[in-house]
Amino acid sequence: MVSHDAKNVKGSAMSINSLRSEYRKRAKMYFNKYVSQADIDLLSIIKLDKLLSEKKLINLEEYSNLLEKVGIDVTGRNRAGTYYQVDTAVLEYYSKIPGIEILSLEDALDEYGREFLEYYWRALRVDKDIYTAIAELYGKGGYVIIVKEGHKIKQPIQSCLLITSNNILQAPHNIIILEPNSEAHVITGCAIMREVIALHAGISEFYVGENAKLSYIMIHGWGENMHVRPRTGVIIEEGGEFVSNYINMTPVKSLQSYPTVKLIGENAKAHLSSIIVTSKSSNIDLGNEIIFEAPNTAGEIISRIVAKDNAVGVARGRLIGKAPGIKGHLECMGLLLSNSAKIITIPELEASHSDVELTHEASIGKIAEDEILYLMARGFTREEAESFLVRGFMNVEIKGIPENLKKVIQATIDKMAKAL
Repeated sequence: MVSHDAKNVKGSAMSINSLRSEYRKRAKMYFNKYVSQADIDLLSIIKLDKLLSEKKLINLEEYSNLLEKVGIDVTGRNRAGTYYQVDTAVLEYYSKIPGIEILSLEDALDEYGREFLEYYWRALRVDKDIYTAIAELYGKGGYVIIVKEGHKIKQPIQSCLLITSNNILQAPHNIIILEPNSEAHVITGCAIMREVIALHAGISEFYVGENAKLSYIMIHGWGENMHVRPRTGVIIEEGGEFVSNYINMTPVKSLQSYPTVKLIGENAKAHLSSIIVTSKSSNIDLGNEIIFEAPNTAGEIISRIVAKDNAVGVARGRLIGKAPGIKGHLECMGLLLSNSAKIITIPELEASHSDVELTHEASIGKIAEDEILYLMARGFTREEAESFLVRGFMNVEIKGIPENLKKVIQATIDKMAKAL
């Protein structure tokens, strides 16, 4: 999908510069018009005139316990490649295996020039909302991962985003490209020092080529004062497959995410799952959208949300069928652990062709008292019984990823669930 044959020519650089200027112009117009209407008070959370960009001197081993909780291997021994960003500074990025390129966004734009335009703000509009606009205007950092045609990478690639400073915007622009007949697994771990107040508004664009497969695992450990507004777009070509698993089980001030996946090639597939625990005074609004644009495509959205204390959790899902022979399923399940918590599930099905099969299932409930008593009769305390049942509720079948990554996810869920 990307070739080295056409890099660094003058005309290409001019095209990139011209396009980036146009994107910034569009973003600035949107930002100036709508910043006062944002759902949070942006300018009180982040100081746009004091954004950090210096190279940070950080010993990542000091953060190893924190990063391990979100799936990051600080040693890198069991990873095919790595990208680290702390606040707005890119620390390092490298690939250990032939067939994978890992670059910073700026390096990729410089190296590939005009050829890279196919992947820059194509899966998302720069003026989609206030958060895409602020990311283009003030965001720094971001990676580009390119998996070459025919390469099937067994070891996962990892990316780590860590926030340590107050009142900053962390908004990297990340792009993953899988060329035809390739396969890769990416783990993204996001973490924050607990006392920090900041905004994360990362931009992610994923392009899955013909008969390629990308599995993407996001494990987040945000803090109680953190606002999170990622924006994600995915485009899948003929025979391609995208598997996404999103996990957040720590308190967060507010989190809002609604990735859109477009199946543009025949027989393309997507499986999206999320496991969310919202606690204390967290406000989480999480969803996924799959647009079936090509015939014989298939996809499903599975979500589990647990709410306790005074938290609010919204689970959204939308399937849009536009072509014949498509199959889609949407499942939203909520578990309330407190009378003062709230869960809202919003499933949506939309079809514009008669030959589609779209289904949904949604429910909200509580832990059954008879199940707790059953476990207590076998020696568990009430707290242990409740924790055991909650972990069982969050046990979602993880499709399409290797066993070693399933173990990473399950270990993460078990570790975080103990704190519930």
